[in-house]
Amino acid sequence: MVARFFVMAFSLMISLSGCTGAPPPGGEHDLFLAREIVVAGTTHRYRVFVPSHRTGSEKPPVVLFLHGSGERGSDGVKPTQSGLGPYVRAHADTFPAIVVFPQVPENQEWSDNATLAFAALDAATREFGGDPDRTYLTGLSMGGYGTWELALLQPARFAALVPICGGITRPRDRPSLEVRTVSGASDPFAETARRLRDKPIWIFHGAKDDIVPPDESRHMAAALKSAGAADARYTEFPDANHNSWDPAYATPELWTWLFAQKRR
Repeated sequence: MVARFFVMAFSLMISLSGCTGAPPPGGEHDLFLAREIVVAGTTHRYRVFVPSHRTGSEKPPVVLFLHGSGERGSDGVKPTQSGLGPYVRAHADTFPAIVVFPQVPENQEWSDNATLAFAALDAATREFGGDPDRTYLTGLSMGGYGTWELALLQPARFAALVPICGGITRPRDRPSLEVRTVSGASDPFAETARRLRDKPIWIFHGAKDDIVPPDESRHMAAALKSAGAADARYTEFPDANHNSWDPAYATPELWTWLFAQKRR
């Protein structure tokens, strides 16, 4: 009876020690750690993936992931459920990087929340000992726009960029979605390329995308080439619609290339 009591007490202690916040659906609170950060007096929830000691280095690289429109909210969970989150979940035993998943509030854009994204990145990098010289930025759709925006705001912070099915100029049906940092330029694509031409960039898009036109990424890739970009790549999936993030993150060469980049 005494032995059984100690077993139950030990099990309770272990279960409590693993709680970093309310567990997300599916019981994945040990995979994506729950964190909170206060920005301008408002508390925001976000999630962090931390690689195992046998997979990550002593100072692992850090990936900042910017979600799309459908993952906006305040639960902190939805950003892990589409895009990079499912890929990391499927490769959790071998994925070598810290991944930070901030969340944009409802009806807002990443251009409204750059401070939040940078704050979550800083907090996670400090807490888990990430490598500032191997910090990467990626996002999809609205987060693809956000990738360009945040990179333009703080270009020296990131070693490489991976924008997926994003763009630079506003869609006709969503005037709030654009890269505001260059919105006043006579040629926003050329201005973005001029400012980021020394940054390693790999752009992905679906040829059949009917949400964000692939011309956005085509124009951006052409502008980078014209600007003499040192390492700018563009992959267009001929059969993909808006979801080009699943084939992008499933591209093995992407990760080999990405983790080889180091901030100059």
